[in-house]
Amino acid sequence: MQFSSIIAQNLNLQEKQVYNTLKLLSEGATIPFISRYRKEMTGELNEVQVQEIQTQFDKLNELEKRKEFILKSIEEQGKLTSEISKRISESSSLTEIEDIYLPFKPKRKTKAEVARKNGLEPLAKIIMKQNERDVESRAVQFLNKDVPDVKSALQGARDIIAEWVSEHEASRDRVRKEFLYNAVIQSKIIKGKEVEAEKYQDYFDTKDALKKISSHRLLAIRRGESEGFLRVNIAPDEENTLNRLYPLFVRGCTESTEQVKLAIDDSYKRLIKPSIETEFATSSKEKADDEAIKVFAENLRQLLLSAPLGEKRVMGIDPGFRTGCKVVCLDAQGNLLHHEAIFPHPPQNELLKAKDTIVKLAETYKIEAISIGNGTASRETEQFVRGCRFTNPVQIFVVSENGASIYSASAIAREEFPNEDVTVRGAVSIGRRLMDPLAELVKIDAKSIGVGQYQHDVDQTKLKKSLDQTVINCVNLVGVNLNTASKHLLTYISGLGPQLAQNIVDYRIQNGVFKSRKELAKVPRLGSKAYEQCAGFLRIPGAKNPLDNTAVHPESYAVVEKMAKDLHCTVTELISNKELKKQLHLANYITDSVGLPTLRDIINELEKPGRDCRETIREFSFDPTLKTIEDVKIGGIYPGIVTNITNFGAFVDIGVHENGLVHISQMSNRYISNPAEVVSLHQQVEVQVLDVDLQRKRIGLKIIE
Repeated sequence: MQFSSIIAQNLNLQEKQVYNTLKLLSEGATIPFISRYRKEMTGELNEVQVQEIQTQFDKLNELEKRKEFILKSIEEQGKLTSEISKRISESSSLTEIEDIYLPFKPKRKTKAEVARKNGLEPLAKIIMKQNERDVESRAVQFLNKDVPDVKSALQGARDIIAEWVSEHEASRDRVRKEFLYNAVIQSKIIKGKEVEAEKYQDYFDTKDALKKISSHRLLAIRRGESEGFLRVNIAPDEENTLNRLYPLFVRGCTESTEQVKLAIDDSYKRLIKPSIETEFATSSKEKADDEAIKVFAENLRQLLLSAPLGEKRVMGIDPGFRTGCKVVCLDAQGNLLHHEAIFPHPPQNELLKAKDTIVKLAETYKIEAISIGNGTASRETEQFVRGCRFTNPVQIFVVSENGASIYSASAIAREEFPNEDVTVRGAVSIGRRLMDPLAELVKIDAKSIGVGQYQHDVDQTKLKKSLDQTVINCVNLVGVNLNTASKHLLTYISGLGPQLAQNIVDYRIQNGVFKSRKELAKVPRLGSKAYEQCAGFLRIPGAKNPLDNTAVHPESYAVVEKMAKDLHCTVTELISNKELKKQLHLANYITDSVGLPTLRDIINELEKPGRDCRETIREFSFDPTLKTIEDVKIGGIYPGIVTNITNFGAFVDIGVHENGLVHISQMSNRYISNPAEVVSLHQQVEVQVLDVDLQRKRIGLKIIE
């Protein structure tokens, strides 16, 4: 397979692993399927490694396409030599092939082109040899109607030399190295914008080594630049860089030499520096984007895999003051049973009436848990609900409502609840995301869920691709109930997509629940390839064949049946009896297609058939003394929930409107390079307040270990 050896070397993998992975991808296998059910072929690569192989392959393909274009362009000019062709073909660097192409690249009307048309290239060549001691006398020979004087002649010759210097590979390489090791990124406030750009005051006059600047800092500077508040410059020390360029072209010490030096200075300032600066601005932005997207994807993964409450009857409350709190009651499958509004807060202050309503609804609909959104009036609503006296035990949770408003106005919400308004849909989303965060959050654009930074500043195509793959990986890791999963959840299952997901839902409506995985073959347009890719991730609780409710792939059913036969028991007995499984010798079941990785996965799944891999949810309460930032005391210790993780720390909700920041240096008594080493999204932590800035609405925190 093309590029296998290069990718294997880049990722420190065996070529066979990469070759087999690329082969599977080319045959239409999905990343979750490959990482879960083709471990023998890939050498047990996980989904992240498979994704990286795919990414590297795509990059190398793009590089090949660019090489083909460049070779064709140079050939059409009649300037393609075997040496140039060989260098381009063998290069693995986009920067290198662009440098090779630069002298042949079609140009707009440049100063050098004008000078050539005016007949000054011979003079430039004479000066470049640096043997001429009286350049002005020689320049007189090149005067004409377009070159009226010596000054114009020398300027034109220098313009041509400047372009030669700019297009010389060695000169660009030296400047590039100076940028790589010594470039500084400098930001300055644009005069007159100080008040308007107050949120960027940390960057009004800063200098950072480009190679060391953190991704969040660079993205903040770039955002300030794009919004018209900051002026940004990237460059190494000019004098040092010019001193690195001179030895490439300067010879002797004549009048010609001085002209060459002037041309080099001009070339660097006018041509090379802007070009290389753009190159490093782009590459540093790409690096910052990649780091931010990586953090965003990991946060999203943790959020999607948050502990679910499970199939319980839930009351969802979208809190509010003036407009009241929207209350919905849901059955254990998340279906809407009832909705109404209550007004326990100012200005209405119908506290007793609201309590009576909540208690009656809880009793009428046998509510087992209440889910409260964490937006406006959340703390007040939580305290009000905790003050209610319920007949039966009711668990109370505060959940993130990020994205609920996006969902409520979406086509998906209108399709689910065509006769309800956005407030009802939002409250339903708040209730459902307690029951099953994954099933509900897949309906919302991942960028709107609020678990990243600078999501609007990074490469949107890269971000979408990464987040979409994260959702796919999470959905397939957990698996879904084939008979209850929504079309939107089924869409993310390996091998399906929107149309097949809709076909499955339509089949359920027309024929009732699926009784076996085999029945998937009857779904319109769901062929053998799609079945192979999706079957292992779809569960059927209560199916006649107990393996249909496990992650064991149908292609491995025969292996399990042979195990049961060898132990003189049924598959059901094998699943339920730990002692029977201990008697198995896995080596006896190894075949050409089934190895130990698959057999170990089968045994692990038989130990916990159909069990959700996510953790169990725990109740949490904020400190009742905290309502606003003014209540927060320096030195105070409070319970909190991690709401967002960045490269520089984590944001923690301690029960006031403003989330506090735990800087990475305050997360542990030991050195850590990544906040994810210490905390995870929605983790319950205990924090101490280090400082409170009331003017800027900022709270500095430290994690208590």
